Amino acid sequence: MSIEEATAPVRVEAELDDSLSRWLWLVKWLLLAPHWIVLALLWLGYPVVWLCAFFAILATGRYPRPLFAFIAGVLRWSWRVHYYGYAALGTDRYPPFTLADVPDYPARLEIAYPERLSRGLALVKWWLLALPHLVVVAVFAGGGWSPTRSDAGWGGGLIAVLVLIAAIVLLCTGRYPRPVFDFVLGMDRWALRVAAYVSLLTDEYPPFRLDQGGREP
Repeated sequence: MSIEEATAPVRVEAELDDSLSRWLWLVKWLLLAPHWIVLALLWLGYPVVWLCAFFAILATGRYPRPLFAFIAGVLRWSWRVHYYGYAALGTDRYPPFTLADVPDYPARLEIAYPERLSRGLALVKWWLLALPHLVVVAVFAGGGWSPTRSDAGWGGGLIAVLVLIAAIVLLCTGRYPRPVFDFVLGMDRWALRVAAYVSLLTDEYPPFRLDQGGREP
């Protein structure tokens, strides 16, 4: 399904690898070091680009496409890295170094470009309206992973606990527990929807709903 055909403005999808390595997750923190360096630089630019987009929306009701492409691209890149790393461990395929969508990569984030955005909502949605969701995401992510961090380490939260359990099961059996994967993806999806909303990429309020599994409902 193309993004134009999608009913939801933010779509988070992922495919669990059938044959994950039992041991590779032990060294992914090292393998991801180049991505962390690049993402750290990209996230340094995020507040500047976000602020420019904020004032552009207030003035015109539109999100400048180059700014939209950058913000969406940073979220997309971060999601691929987190999916390979310790927010899911769902694939052993190394993430590409690009802001663009990679249709054949196991983890994808699609965000529909909004032709018009509410000027009034831009003033309150990223902090006041998003506050209940941010509390939920804090429970999911704890002090570790969040969609607005460049790293992808274990630091607490329900996501970290479940992914660690999945990693231990994978090490012992060579299989990733599907129920754990589905639940983790539901929490990741929730966090990314909130990240897109806080980034002003959409006016549609994120649902208070845990849509589990790799596919959007």
